[in-house]
Amino acid sequence: MVENEGRVALVTGGNRGIGAACAAALAASGDRVAVASRGGEAPAGMFGVRLDVTSADSVDKAFAEIEAELGPVEILVSNAGMVRDTLLPMMSEEAFQDVVDTNLLGAYRVAKRASRSMIRKRSGRLIFVSSVVGLSGGPGQSNYAASKAGLVGFARSLARELGGRGITSNVIAPGPIRTDMTDALTDAQREYLVSATPAKRMGEPAEVAAAVVFLASPAAAYINGAVLPVDGGAGMGH
Repeated sequence: MVENEGRVALVTGGNRGIGAACAAALAASGDRVAVASRGGEAPAGMFGVRLDVTSADSVDKAFAEIEAELGPVEILVSNAGMVRDTLLPMMSEEAFQDVVDTNLLGAYRVAKRASRSMIRKRSGRLIFVSSVVGLSGGPGQSNYAASKAGLVGFARSLARELGGRGITSNVIAPGPIRTDMTDALTDAQREYLVSATPAKRMGEPAEVAAAVVFLASPAAAYINGAVLPVDGGAGMGH
């Protein structure tokens, strides 16, 4: 386990799946963790806040609560996301906008708010959870893929803007991970995902969390603007 320095970490969408694993791993490494979700639930020992990433007012309120309870956010894991899959001819404009608003604009809102204190302190970690689908595309996922691909350009722009102030900005690109979302797939769909992955298995949320903990650690201070796949090789070549 990479040991961190007891910094304040915020994980959006941290109440389940990959987000919950990231929150637990950061807490285990010594960080003080705030977990943000629409419902405000948090595991024992973590500070829970209600946060709707589609609302700038909600973001401001959540950050103010975290700052009052724990202090300024020093590590941001932008993980909150949604899917509304359907083929393009049947995809409504609302379905496209909702996914982009949550997955991409939501990341913009929380990163913008987190950057204030990071810039003042001249230190910080911005970590965005994208997807292998953002690099390779996926049928029926044009909205999701566009939002997740956008995170790469966004994060790399921030790396160039903020790198001189001691702030790193990186992207994690998970492949097929065992979560509630993949549990809801049919057996045939899961078999297809596994067969298309060189590792021939689904990943575990803890494997994504381990990469997040590393990027948040002092050991990763010279890693900036990177896209780190955690995908069993599914995205090779993209």
